[in-house]
Amino acid sequence: MDSTKALAHNALKQSHGSVLWLDNADRPELTEEFLGSDQADLVVVGAGFTGLWAALQAKEENPSLEVVVIDSGRIGEQASSRNGGFLSATLTHGLANGVVRFPEQIDQLVNLGQENLDGLVTSLQTHQIDARLEMTGNLIVADAPWQVDAISDFVDLLRAHGEQAELLDRQQTRAELNSPTYLAGAQVRSGEGLVDPARLAWGLAVTCRKLGVRIYENTKMLSLKRSGAGVSVMAQTAAAPSSEIRTNAVLLGTGAFASPVKAINRRVIPVYDYVLATEPLSGEQMDSIGWRDRQGVADSSNQFHYYRLTQDNRIVWGGYDAVFHNWGKLDPKLDQRPESHQRLAEHFFRTFPQLEGVQFTHRWGGVIDTSTRFSVGFGTALDGRVAYAVGYTGLGVGATRFGARVCLDLLFHPDSELLKLDLVGKKLLPFPPEPIRTAGIQYTRRAIAKADARNGRRGVWLRTLDALGLGFDS
Repeated sequence: MDSTKALAHNALKQSHGSVLWLDNADRPELTEEFLGSDQADLVVVGAGFTGLWAALQAKEENPSLEVVVIDSGRIGEQASSRNGGFLSATLTHGLANGVVRFPEQIDQLVNLGQENLDGLVTSLQTHQIDARLEMTGNLIVADAPWQVDAISDFVDLLRAHGEQAELLDRQQTRAELNSPTYLAGAQVRSGEGLVDPARLAWGLAVTCRKLGVRIYENTKMLSLKRSGAGVSVMAQTAAAPSSEIRTNAVLLGTGAFASPVKAINRRVIPVYDYVLATEPLSGEQMDSIGWRDRQGVADSSNQFHYYRLTQDNRIVWGGYDAVFHNWGKLDPKLDQRPESHQRLAEHFFRTFPQLEGVQFTHRWGGVIDTSTRFSVGFGTALDGRVAYAVGYTGLGVGATRFGARVCLDLLFHPDSELLKLDLVGKKLLPFPPEPIRTAGIQYTRRAIAKADARNGRRGVWLRTLDALGLGFDS
């Protein structure tokens, strides 16, 4: 075992297999499960960001609306609390992705994204939700020579669309955050911040309840079907194998998990992302890395890392491995993957060798709903009585609020201007059926790893996917 492997192995020895954000004494107690029967104007399935923002905005718009939220587990327990807490204005999983996929409307989408972020911040202030918001900006770094020109092009693109960004050379980048691996950087000052994602979800849930929303945890949706002029939602709890909620409309925010709406299952795949968190850094350790502006950070390879500081100066370090388990397997046991956590730890110490001796306290994983265009897509079912938003592909902390707004418009405001957007009207391309799906995804993952090893040169397979407007990365 080489020194870095041994260092990483030792740093993981005392870590807990749990989510940092959820490992908190402030986590709300488990609330009631759904029992019996109920009626509502709107049923929201999924108490993550999409579902909670939908419930909140629906009640703000119409306080008399009867809204019920159900979730098969706990509030914000899945993707909404397992991410890095990067809050971004983008609705298209980054400007570069949006320019490629929605070139004629990209400036409109940029403006809508900023409006959405401003509205989110205002909501946190209005409802006194302490999500540990820090509007820090982002630092995108190049840690290989082939990435330097791409960083420069990225800054030019941001500026061309009105964003505040600055190109940094090696010395300037290391002055922001001291790593011997950095060769250049992009300092992005607009539209980027950080939150504690679990606190955001918990705060949204508290606010929804204050407005009269009924939230039922540990309540699993079994089926959806038309019932008269509305929809029947069949649900299951440990105490009630089958209960019914009758409603006028249903909004699905179920992410990567299997849905009774088959169109969703064809258009998203579950990809596991893995994360580590260190112990709080000492003052001396903080001085060794700098990071005085506390930006969120990502490197610019295809298989990229993302990292940030928490309020008590832990480093949350994730990404790189984007793991699709054959046939889209989902299992809580997959939230722990020792080889991914070991790899992340090795990369951490190669990036920050001056932090030798730092211990990791938490390690976890979670499922991302990934789409073929890397950004959210929308749809309806059951004659327009059901609306859904899926496929955020890991950058949905902010975009989910917009996605929830679109779903509400699909259900209640068919004349909304938002429904004219290509982002809304153009459907996500489906993934191929099995076994082609698994074979194609695994082949693509290997091709991406080869591209990073070959100074970013994309092979025939990746260039073909690019030409078709498809893609897959970490």
